[in-house]
Amino acid sequence: MITYEFLQNYWWFIVSLLGGLLVFLLFVQGGQSMLNSLSKTEDEKKLLVNALGRKWEYTFTTLVTFGGAFFASFPVFYATSFGGAYWVWMLLLFSFVLQAVSYEFQSKPGNIFGAKTYRNFLFFNGVVGTFVLGVAVATFFTGSEFTINKANIVNFATSGSVVMSGWDNPLHGLEALGNFRNWCLGLAVLFLARTLASLFFVNRLDHDVLHERSRKYVLYNGVPFVIFFLAFLIWTLLSKGYAVNPETKEVFMEPYKYLHNFLEMPVVLVLFLLGVVAVLWGIIATVLNKSYNKGVWFAGAGTVVTVTMLLLVAGYNNTSYYPSYTNLQSSLTLQNSSSSEFTLTAMSIVSILVPFVLAYIIYAWRALEGKKLHIDDLKEDGNAY
Repeated sequence: MITYEFLQNYWWFIVSLLGGLLVFLLFVQGGQSMLNSLSKTEDEKKLLVNALGRKWEYTFTTLVTFGGAFFASFPVFYATSFGGAYWVWMLLLFSFVLQAVSYEFQSKPGNIFGAKTYRNFLFFNGVVGTFVLGVAVATFFTGSEFTINKANIVNFATSGSVVMSGWDNPLHGLEALGNFRNWCLGLAVLFLARTLASLFFVNRLDHDVLHERSRKYVLYNGVPFVIFFLAFLIWTLLSKGYAVNPETKEVFMEPYKYLHNFLEMPVVLVLFLLGVVAVLWGIIATVLNKSYNKGVWFAGAGTVVTVTMLLLVAGYNNTSYYPSYTNLQSSLTLQNSSSSEFTLTAMSIVSILVPFVLAYIIYAWRALEGKKLHIDDLKEDGNAY
């Protein structure tokens, strides 16, 4: 029998999986952040922009789907975080709007700003979009500053105008930048995106100079990624975590909570380690073997698995996935922040279509990538960016 608790866990898995897919697809943003450093001529820049431009909609769509799934399955999180830490989310969304505008208008006739302006917008999205998203996810482990009036959650359905939560800091989310552990994950996501982009260029471009340069950038970005990711991971595993008493639902601080979660969920631990190994294999094999160009697929799959398992650790095993360190009992869990059983059940039926959507994405990806991209292909393409 499908229980309410099963549905809550199921939808946290779906949200976590979408988060993993999103982080992989951030290679588009990573490539945008290297447009000026990786390319030296206008033709090289144009080739990079068009290689990324054929993929940017995947990232944008996955971001919207991730946010929509979070909103529908855990609306209290959506109301608390988006309603309180709005400067972080507005900055993130603004950077993605700039990205969409840039791809659509940089090569349009009558462009009064010039291609350089729009490429600067792409750079902004590449750096800010990845870093801010990493910082936001880090707060799932480090906590935020908010207070929830749980009585108002009950009364919301009848009044329709009750304020459920309040943010305890006037910076409304920007205070997360004051925590260096958040910076570690933000920088890890930024350099991971740049690493994946370099691997993508090695795999997709038919350009000897950019091909060789991209292979070097795999190393240049892979090393800081590993350093910042390990710093965040070790710091998190050795720190206190936000545990939930399964009987009383009281939130309390437990030493080594996230380490305990890994050890008490061995399947999650094994998959997490396999994901990390796949990412490292993609990086190391590409750096050491000059003829190897499949690293993006190992590192990409590893990224999806690693991020998914990390998010599962943040929410499973009686853990608060969105903790408040100013008011522990306001912390959000899968149980106190999810939609109704009816809503989750109805959504679960619709989620059966997800594999078909993924199959279509894979089909469309393969159809667009029949051969490596060469600069001459852009001269024949009337829709080039």
